[in-house]
Amino acid sequence: MAGEERRTDKRKRPRTCVGCGEESPKRELIRIIRTPEGEVRYDPTGKANGRGAYLCRRSDCVALAKKKKALSRALKTDVDGVVYDSLIALCTEKDGEGRDVTVEK
Repeated sequence: MAGEERRTDKRKRPRTCVGCGEESPKRELIRIIRTPEGEVRYDPTGKANGRGAYLCRRSDCVALAKKKKALSRALKTDVDGVVYDSLIALCTEKDGEGRDVTVEK
C-alpha cells in the first residue's frame, strides 16, 4: 500500500488539570463530564459519554478551579458550587471512588 500503516497501539497522552494546569496520566485525575442531557457529574470510569474535563485529586486544585470558573469554561456550561463542594469531599475521601456527583442544569 502507498500509505502509512495504521497504528494499532493507543496513544497514552497526559491529561491537563483545569485547576493547576499540571499534566498527569488519566488514571491519576478526576474526570468530570457534561452529559448530552446537560447534567454535570463525576465520571469514576473515565469512559462515560460526554464532554470531559480533568482535575487533580487535591482539594486545592478543585478550589482553584472554582475560583477560576475553569470547569464552566471547559465544559461550556454553568457549573454549580454544589459540584465543587462534592468534588472537594471526594478528594478528601480515602479511596476517591464510589461517589456520584450529579447536578441537573
